[in-house]
Amino acid sequence: MFAIPESGPAILVLPDETATIALARRLAAGVRQGDVIALWGPLGAGKTAFARAFIRSFIGETEEVPSPTFSLVQTYDTDRGALWHFDLYRTNDPEESRELGFDDALSGLAVLIEWPERLGSALPGRRVDIRISQGHTPDARVVRLSASGGNSLLSRAGLGVYF
Repeated sequence: MFAIPESGPAILVLPDETATIALARRLAAGVRQGDVIALWGPLGAGKTAFARAFIRSFIGETEEVPSPTFSLVQTYDTDRGALWHFDLYRTNDPEESRELGFDDALSGLAVLIEWPERLGSALPGRRVDIRISQGHTPDARVVRLSASGGNSLLSRAGLGVYF
């Protein structure tokens, strides 16, 4: 169990992909309409694995969740509304995200964004930032969680006190 501070960023050391999946499911359980989750980290950090686990929490654990690296965006219809997954690695201009439907996505259930830095000033201020980096072993990840703009997803997911 990790203690999570009431404010400021929390840093979790996840020993393996199972722990990363558990964190994604926990956050998915607390999602409300309009939540934006920005996934930061280098290639191979585990952003897509996190996104897959998050999405499968809504559509079913055995469902295929392709990476939107080439399509740039995938949309999933859930009982609670549309869930959008953007991978902006191959974009060069924030305007491209608008062409992909980013503005429409913000009115859906939730938006997951890989490579959010590609949005520049178009990145919503009310969001949860999840920064993923390699841990001390090949399977371990270090995850830094923070919320901004009044987003309360971390506390809704029960991560405001303990994980």
